[in-house]
Amino acid sequence: MDLVKEAKAQIENLLPVQVQEELASEGTILIDIREAEELTQNGKIEGSVHAPRGMLEFYADSTLPYHKKEFDKNKRIILHCASGGRSALAAQTLKQMGYHNVAHLDGGLKAWKEAGLPTVN
Repeated sequence: MDLVKEAKAQIENLLPVQVQEELASEGTILIDIREAEELTQNGKIEGSVHAPRGMLEFYADSTLPYHKKEFDKNKRIILHCASGGRSALAAQTLKQMGYHNVAHLDGGLKAWKEAGLPTVN
């Protein structure tokens, strides 16, 4: 947990309502880094792009054949996971890879649901 705490000190931590507001803006991408089975079991935030944590660096590196177009250094990227630990580490990783407009949903999908915000299956 020390790594997560350290990561959170170096990245932008957003509340669910802040993420919801940003998603209304064009150019904001929400990346869900949970595993596929977590999406099936717990639903997802509508419009989010699935990129499991284990593939993040491969999807984010534009020089690799695995690159996903959603990983665009010119766009606002917000990451989330189940409770915020993995997404904090992932946001820190993207910053190290040259992504400057990156944040994460502090508290993850759990905080999103606790705020009464909708999910889809």
